[in-house]
Amino acid sequence: MQVVMVIGDVSKEKKIRDCLYAALGKTYTQEEFEEVCFYFGIELDDLTTEKAIIRKEKHLEEEGDAGDDEIIYKIEVPANRYDLLCLEGIALALRIFNKQQEMPTYRVVDISKGSMLQMHVKPETSSICPFVVCAVLRDITFDEASYNSFIDLQDKLHQNICRRRTLVAIGTDDLDTLEGPFTYEVLPPSDINFVPLKQARNFRADELMKFYKSDLKLKKFLHIIENSPVYPVIYDRNRTVLSLPPIINGAHSASTLKTECIH
Repeated sequence: MQVVMVIGDVSKEKKIRDCLYAALGKTYTQEEFEEVCFYFGIELDDLTTEKAIIRKEKHLEEEGDAGDDEIIYKIEVPANRYDLLCLEGIALALRIFNKQQEMPTYRVVDISKGSMLQMHVKPETSSICPFVVCAVLRDITFDEASYNSFIDLQDKLHQNICRRRTLVAIGTDDLDTLEGPFTYEVLPPSDINFVPLKQARNFRADELMKFYKSDLKLKKFLHIIENSPVYPVIYDRNRTVLSLPPIINGAHSASTLKTECIH
């Protein structure tokens, strides 16, 4: 199995391809970059444009005005190299391969048990989604490019190793907007109320299932829990909803460009 890393637009201000070249300290021609990929063991599969992708998705034969002509690289990477699915990961791997830097050394920080955040898992979660894994990332600094890359990596992981959220659902929250300890539990959908991400009003969880039936992205995941008598939900100590996995996070703790601590 192969997975695809797309290098192209990240915003009107910055291009992922330009950011990658900057991280590698060199601007490549197509042939040069193709050679770098070949020797590293990945493949520059296709060169396309946003316009061409839109035409293909809409089954159009003639060029329209939608999209632009910025070149987009589509790179095939091995199915077990999920670290290469983001700009930062592929840039790090290529810098190490090209001997531009040493392999980074990671260490586990020694934190006292008393200062650790706690996640309490209710036994009833075994009936639907029995496991939850947590981590805290501190001293984060985002700009628009790195934030978009961070969100895009989550989407790629959901589509691949997470098996379209049926195996794992990833959610990130701004820790500074929350207060531990946290609880992972299951409740009847009519008992779960919160403002979901990118919305402005409260919804009951059963209302959300109907609301997202017309959402092109989220409707694909509703079947995972919608017919269950109880839904999984994660709260902080103030009963603020972090997430209704695997569907949507709460708006209260949404991460932004200003986020410094991620849960």
